[in-house]
Amino acid sequence: MTDIDVCVGNNTIVDAEVYQLWLKGLTVNEACTVQQKKGVVQKFDATSEMLRAEIHNHYRTFNMLERYLKSPQKLPEQLVFQLDSETQKLLVERYYALDSIVIREFLGKKLSSKNRNQLDDVSEKTRIALKSCRRQFDNLKRVFKTVEELMGSLVENIKTHFLISNSLARQYAAIVFITNNRFETGKKRLLHITFDDFAFCANEMMTNWSYSSEDCKNHEDMDVDLDQEFLHELREIKGMMNSLDEHKSIVCKEVKDKITPDAYSELDCNFKSISKACIHIGYNLNHSKELKDFFNDVIEKIVDQFRGFRWSIADTNTFFWAYKETSSRLEFFKHNPQLIRIWERYMHTLHKCVLRLIQASS
Repeated sequence: MTDIDVCVGNNTIVDAEVYQLWLKGLTVNEACTVQQKKGVVQKFDATSEMLRAEIHNHYRTFNMLERYLKSPQKLPEQLVFQLDSETQKLLVERYYALDSIVIREFLGKKLSSKNRNQLDDVSEKTRIALKSCRRQFDNLKRVFKTVEELMGSLVENIKTHFLISNSLARQYAAIVFITNNRFETGKKRLLHITFDDFAFCANEMMTNWSYSSEDCKNHEDMDVDLDQEFLHELREIKGMMNSLDEHKSIVCKEVKDKITPDAYSELDCNFKSISKACIHIGYNLNHSKELKDFFNDVIEKIVDQFRGFRWSIADTNTFFWAYKETSSRLEFFKHNPQLIRIWERYMHTLHKCVLRLIQASS
């Protein structure tokens, strides 16, 4: 008698379109309607009942898979569903994908049970199904609780624990950073600023102002927090207030032939108010209350000024470049050379944030 080894394979088929409908929070009947409008029934010469049975079967699979999607590291290890690596990546990446308009409603708020219970309002306002809003809220809370106490890079920690792409991890990192530092995002002046705008600025701050910055002297802490030594040293730039006339002369000379005559005229009249705003915002970042109001202060004290000047983005960019690069020529920095890199580190990010927020406000 001959022994025969038999291996039975049962690869799980994932319909990406139906999976997306499930993620959107559509019911089986709603998903059937969407697919029927796409002509799926006619394309495969099927009946409505067959389509409904197929979608119901997919939904059942997704519901069973969800427990592993909540802990992505377990997905490759489980033996219930036979999934190739590309399918696993698709499942996880889409499960943790974010709707910017939904996340904008969460931004700056505590990820509490109270706020979760108010997601009906978010769903109605954004026209995103309640089930999808809850999934995104729960995903965000899960990511936050997993990485908030971990040392090192937020983005790398999120990628490691949740197996998502770098771009998506950067979005989650921005949310964790903004939430952890309690940045104000809900004031009336900020309502037009999108989640993508906040995320851009938050990632710039993490790169240049947090403990993971190349300029940070202590990389052992986590970049969910700002580099306190940097913020403390930044307070010394208040001494620049005594050099406003000197700085104005240097900057105006530098940009005279590089910006429009109207922009130059506005700069000549308003240089001191712009410079004072930049200095004061940096000086106050050491205090949690002022840090919390960073975005509001940038809009009110800098962006609104530039919008009033009607400067182009090119003129604004040229000014900030000259404003930062010429600072080293000031007598103040010649007497305090150790502060030059602190100032440049601060202005590099402020420059990028201002440009982004100006474009968002246009």
